[in-house]
Amino acid sequence: MTSIEDGAGAFLEIDLDAIATNWRLLSARHVSGPVAGVVKADGYGLGAREVAARLYREGCRHFFVALLTEALAIRALLPGAMLAVLSGPLPGSEPAYRAHGITPVLGALAEIDAWRESGGGSALLHVDTGMNRLGLPEAELATLAARPARLAGIETRWVMTPLVAAELPEDPANAAQRARFAAACAALPPAPRSLANSSGLFLGADFASDLARPGAALYGINPTPGQPNPMRPVVRLWARVLQIRDVPEGEGVGYNATWRAKRPSRIATAGIGYADGWHRSLSNRGGAVFDGRPVPLVGRVSMDLTTYDVTDHPGISAGDRLELIGPSCTPDAVAAEAGTNGYEVLTSLGRRFQRLYRGA
Repeated sequence: MTSIEDGAGAFLEIDLDAIATNWRLLSARHVSGPVAGVVKADGYGLGAREVAARLYREGCRHFFVALLTEALAIRALLPGAMLAVLSGPLPGSEPAYRAHGITPVLGALAEIDAWRESGGGSALLHVDTGMNRLGLPEAELATLAARPARLAGIETRWVMTPLVAAELPEDPANAAQRARFAAACAALPPAPRSLANSSGLFLGADFASDLARPGAALYGINPTPGQPNPMRPVVRLWARVLQIRDVPEGEGVGYNATWRAKRPSRIATAGIGYADGWHRSLSNRGGAVFDGRPVPLVGRVSMDLTTYDVTDHPGISAGDRLELIGPSCTPDAVAAEAGTNGYEVLTSLGRRFQRLYRGA
């Protein structure tokens, strides 16, 4: 196991056992069918190979990624498992899907026709019920319902749709989508259904289906905003203090001196910046934790370095570590400071970190 003391300016610890626990917790909620593991975007920034292998070992047999290249990178780790690509097959890519046992998600008549004409086989159908991105729109769904022979030779493993606002239980979009999805499925040849995402698993029995597709909740992001997080924390991120200097009252820190010392101050420079995925929008807003106490981020986050006011932490010295993500500063909390969401915080985490996987 690599030591935290080796090398890197920032260190990322990923608890694969906690990810597996989260998958079990979500599986216990979804009693109507299996729960997949969504491992797109390199496992939400935490390592698709490591995450997928751990979920497979736990018993997960259904996986989703966004791109064919993502699927090819982990196919060999998941023997016998369904591995589906959400973005749909690009023209000419059908042989690669078949050669590697990868399941396409078909969300347009042109994709359905190309898959059928290239030999057919297993696929998911994606219908649009309000997202207005990918998926069969209403007109194409009506065409397919009138001519179901276009699905000849295609084994529809599931019909799926993404929820627009599942994290907001009172949003009327949820009930509207559920009704649209039921109507769409009724118009198509009978097939199992896939509906709930992470937050959808907490919307109640009306949103149960034959396959759930959680992503963010697996990685510890709260699927029930405004309520206690039911998921286990997965990530801890530390940045090493590279240098500490005394800054006189009135002196500026960082580019454009957007922060000036209102008293004689001690400023710690840590080895992390926006090239590592530490958002520039955290400038003068974010913070860290040392010894259980907050440490304010001051000045601009730059490409490789971030500065913190450690005046009230006389025990901090060069070589110490500031905790940027952990029990006291969750991805959701960091996201609130950065003006984004926990998904972006995790998927932004760069490859320069020294990484330690627990439970691999």
